[in-house]
Amino acid sequence: MPLFGRDASQTDPASNAREASHRVTLDLARSENLALMVAQSRASNVIEIADLVAGMYLYGWDRLSRYWESEDQERVQKILRNMCRISPERWNYWIQLYDKNRRAKEELASVPKLLRRFRSAPTTQPLPERSPELTKLFKQAEEIAPLRDKSDGRDVPILTSECVLLCVIRTRGTEISRKLASSGMDIAQLEKDALSSRRAPRP
Repeated sequence: MPLFGRDASQTDPASNAREASHRVTLDLARSENLALMVAQSRASNVIEIADLVAGMYLYGWDRLSRYWESEDQERVQKILRNMCRISPERWNYWIQLYDKNRRAKEELASVPKLLRRFRSAPTTQPLPERSPELTKLFKQAEEIAPLRDKSDGRDVPILTSECVLLCVIRTRGTEISRKLASSGMDIAQLEKDALSSRRAPRP
Protein backbone atom coordinates (compact mmCIF):
# COMPACT_ATOMS: atom_id res chain seq x y z
CA MET A 1 0.00 0.00 0.00
CA PRO A 2 2.09 2.91 -1.21
CA LEU A 3 1.40 5.79 1.16
CA PHE A 4 2.63 8.81 -0.76
CA GLY A 5 2.84 7.69 -4.38
CA ARG A 6 4.11 5.10 -6.84
CA ASP A 7 7.57 3.69 -6.96
CA ALA A 8 9.99 5.37 -9.35
CA SER A 9 13.40 4.19 -10.56
CA GLN A 10 15.26 7.41 -9.93
CA THR A 11 17.56 8.77 -7.27
CA ASP A 12 16.64 11.20 -4.53
CA PRO A 13 18.60 14.52 -4.57
CA ALA A 14 18.46 14.98 -0.79
CA SER A 15 19.87 11.51 -0.26
CA ASN A 16 22.60 12.19 -2.81
CA ALA A 17 23.80 15.17 -0.80
CA ARG A 18 23.53 13.29 2.50
CA GLU A 19 25.19 10.04 1.46
CA ALA A 20 28.22 10.50 -0.81
CA SER A 21 29.06 6.78 -0.69
CA HIS A 22 25.82 5.75 -2.39
CA ARG A 23 22.57 6.93 -3.87
CA VAL A 24 19.09 5.57 -3.27
CA THR A 25 16.05 5.07 -5.43
CA LEU A 26 12.99 7.19 -4.75
CA ASP A 27 11.05 4.35 -3.14
CA LEU A 28 13.89 3.65 -0.70
CA ALA A 29 14.27 7.37 0.07
CA ARG A 30 10.57 7.59 0.96
CA SER A 31 10.81 4.43 3.05
CA GLU A 32 13.71 6.06 4.92
CA ASN A 33 11.60 9.16 5.55
CA LEU A 34 8.89 6.96 7.07
CA ALA A 35 11.52 5.10 9.10
CA LEU A 36 12.63 8.44 10.51
CA MET A 37 9.04 9.17 11.53
CA VAL A 38 8.81 5.75 13.19
CA ALA A 39 11.96 6.50 15.18
CA GLN A 40 10.61 9.92 16.16
CA SER A 41 7.40 8.30 17.41
CA ARG A 42 9.55 6.28 19.82
CA ALA A 43 11.41 9.43 20.88
CA SER A 44 14.57 7.68 19.70
CA ASN A 45 17.69 9.47 18.49
CA VAL A 46 18.59 6.59 16.15
CA ILE A 47 16.85 4.83 13.26
CA GLU A 48 16.98 1.07 13.74
CA ILE A 49 16.78 -1.69 11.13
CA ALA A 50 13.23 -2.49 12.30
CA ASP A 51 12.26 1.15 11.65
CA LEU A 52 13.47 0.89 8.06
CA VAL A 53 11.59 -2.37 7.51
CA ALA A 54 8.51 -0.63 8.90
CA GLY A 55 9.07 2.22 6.42
CA MET A 56 9.34 -0.25 3.55
CA TYR A 57 6.16 -1.97 4.68
CA LEU A 58 4.19 1.27 5.09
CA TYR A 59 5.32 2.76 1.79
CA GLY A 60 5.72 -0.24 -0.49
CA TRP A 61 3.64 -3.21 0.68
CA ASP A 62 2.12 -3.58 -2.81
CA ARG A 63 5.65 -4.02 -4.14
CA LEU A 64 6.99 -6.23 -1.33
CA SER A 65 3.91 -8.44 -1.10
CA ARG A 66 4.90 -10.38 -4.22
CA TYR A 67 7.50 -12.21 -2.12
CA TRP A 68 4.76 -14.07 -0.25
CA GLU A 69 1.93 -16.29 -1.43
CA SER A 70 -1.34 -14.37 -1.66
CA GLU A 71 -3.07 -16.60 0.90
CA ASP A 72 -0.28 -15.85 3.41
CA GLN A 73 -0.21 -12.07 3.06
CA GLU A 74 -2.67 -11.22 5.84
CA ARG A 75 -0.68 -13.39 8.24
CA VAL A 76 2.59 -11.83 7.07
CA GLN A 77 1.24 -8.29 7.52
CA LYS A 78 0.41 -9.12 11.14
CA ILE A 79 3.95 -10.43 11.63
CA LEU A 80 5.42 -7.25 10.14
CA ARG A 81 3.19 -4.96 12.24
CA ASN A 82 4.20 -6.76 15.43
CA MET A 83 7.85 -6.96 14.46
CA CYS A 84 8.02 -3.25 13.58
CA ARG A 85 5.86 -2.17 16.54
CA ILE A 86 3.19 -0.54 14.36
CA SER A 87 0.24 0.38 16.58
CA PRO A 88 -2.83 2.48 15.67
CA GLU A 89 -1.54 5.23 17.98
CA ARG A 90 1.81 5.37 16.17
CA TRP A 91 0.08 5.25 12.79
CA ASN A 92 -1.95 8.33 13.73
CA TYR A 93 1.21 10.05 14.99
CA TRP A 94 3.03 9.46 11.69
CA ILE A 95 0.10 10.75 9.62
CA GLN A 96 -0.24 13.87 11.79
CA LEU A 97 3.51 14.52 11.65
CA TYR A 98 3.59 14.11 7.88
CA ASP A 99 0.62 16.46 7.47
CA LYS A 100 2.20 19.03 9.81
CA ASN A 101 5.47 18.99 7.86
CA ARG A 102 3.61 19.26 4.55
CA ARG A 103 1.56 22.26 5.74
CA ALA A 104 4.68 23.96 7.11
CA LYS A 105 6.39 23.65 3.73
CA GLU A 106 3.33 25.00 1.93
CA GLU A 107 3.16 27.95 4.33
CA LEU A 108 6.81 28.78 3.79
CA ALA A 109 6.40 28.56 0.02
CA SER A 110 3.58 31.12 0.15
CA VAL A 111 5.74 33.73 1.90
CA PRO A 112 7.44 36.18 -0.50
CA LYS A 113 11.19 35.56 -0.74
CA LEU A 114 11.94 39.08 0.48
CA LEU A 115 10.10 38.41 3.75
CA ARG A 116 11.54 34.95 4.40
CA ARG A 117 14.82 36.37 5.65
CA PHE A 118 12.96 38.16 8.47
CA ARG A 119 11.20 35.04 9.68
CA SER A 120 12.88 33.52 12.70
CA ALA A 121 13.98 29.97 12.04
CA PRO A 122 11.92 27.47 14.07
CA THR A 123 13.73 25.60 16.80
CA THR A 124 13.89 21.96 15.81
CA GLN A 125 15.09 18.86 17.58
CA PRO A 126 18.02 16.99 15.98
CA LEU A 127 16.75 14.33 13.59
CA PRO A 128 17.45 10.69 14.42
CA GLU A 129 20.56 9.28 12.76
CA ARG A 130 21.07 5.76 11.44
CA SER A 131 22.08 3.33 14.15
CA PRO A 132 25.51 1.63 13.81
CA GLU A 133 23.71 -1.57 12.77
CA LEU A 134 21.70 0.22 10.07
CA THR A 135 24.81 2.07 8.85
CA LYS A 136 26.60 -1.29 8.53
CA LEU A 137 23.60 -2.68 6.67
CA PHE A 138 23.77 0.11 4.08
CA LYS A 139 27.51 -0.52 3.67
CA GLN A 140 26.75 -4.17 2.95
CA ALA A 141 24.12 -3.12 0.41
CA GLU A 142 26.70 -0.92 -1.32
CA GLU A 143 28.88 -3.98 -1.86
CA ILE A 144 26.19 -6.05 -3.60
CA ALA A 145 24.23 -3.31 -5.41
CA PRO A 146 24.19 -4.06 -9.16
CA LEU A 147 23.09 -0.55 -10.17
CA ARG A 148 25.85 2.06 -10.48
CA ASP A 149 26.18 5.72 -11.32
CA LYS A 150 29.18 7.89 -12.16
CA SER A 151 29.92 10.84 -9.86
CA ASP A 152 33.16 12.86 -10.04
CA GLY A 153 34.86 9.94 -11.73
CA ARG A 154 33.70 7.50 -9.04
CA ASP A 155 31.50 4.45 -9.42
CA VAL A 156 28.65 5.12 -6.94
CA PRO A 157 26.26 2.26 -6.03
CA ILE A 158 22.53 2.93 -6.27
CA LEU A 159 20.61 1.13 -3.53
CA THR A 160 17.11 -0.27 -4.01
CA SER A 161 14.62 -1.44 -1.41
CA GLU A 162 15.11 -5.02 -2.60
CA CYS A 163 18.88 -4.78 -2.23
CA VAL A 164 18.65 -3.43 1.32
CA LEU A 165 15.94 -5.92 2.32
CA LEU A 166 18.13 -8.77 1.10
CA CYS A 167 20.89 -7.52 3.40
CA VAL A 168 18.39 -7.52 6.28
CA ILE A 169 17.64 -11.18 5.54
CA ARG A 170 21.36 -11.98 5.37
CA THR A 171 22.07 -10.40 8.75
CA ARG A 172 22.33 -13.63 10.68
CA GLY A 173 21.50 -13.86 14.36
CA THR A 174 19.01 -11.00 14.48
CA GLU A 175 15.37 -11.45 15.44
CA ILE A 176 14.11 -9.50 12.45
CA SER A 177 16.12 -11.65 10.02
CA ARG A 178 14.92 -14.84 11.65
CA LYS A 179 11.26 -13.78 11.56
CA LEU A 180 11.41 -12.70 7.93
CA ALA A 181 13.19 -15.91 6.91
CA SER A 182 10.60 -18.06 8.73
CA SER A 183 7.60 -16.11 7.39
CA GLY A 184 7.46 -18.05 4.11
CA MET A 185 9.18 -15.29 2.15
CA ASP A 186 10.42 -16.18 -1.35
CA ILE A 187 14.04 -15.31 -0.59
CA ALA A 188 15.29 -16.78 -3.90
CA GLN A 189 13.09 -14.36 -5.87
CA LEU A 190 14.09 -11.45 -3.66
CA GLU A 191 17.76 -12.29 -4.23
CA LYS A 192 17.19 -12.48 -7.98
CA ASP A 193 15.48 -9.06 -8.04
CA ALA A 194 17.97 -7.45 -5.66
CA LEU A 195 21.02 -8.57 -7.60
CA SER A 196 19.65 -7.86 -11.06
CA SER A 197 20.86 -4.81 -12.97
CA ARG A 198 17.24 -4.18 -13.93
CA ARG A 199 14.66 -2.96 -11.45
CA ALA A 200 12.12 -5.54 -10.33
CA PRO A 201 8.74 -5.18 -12.08
CA ARG A 202 6.13 -3.02 -10.45
CA PRO A 203 3.11 -4.78 -8.97
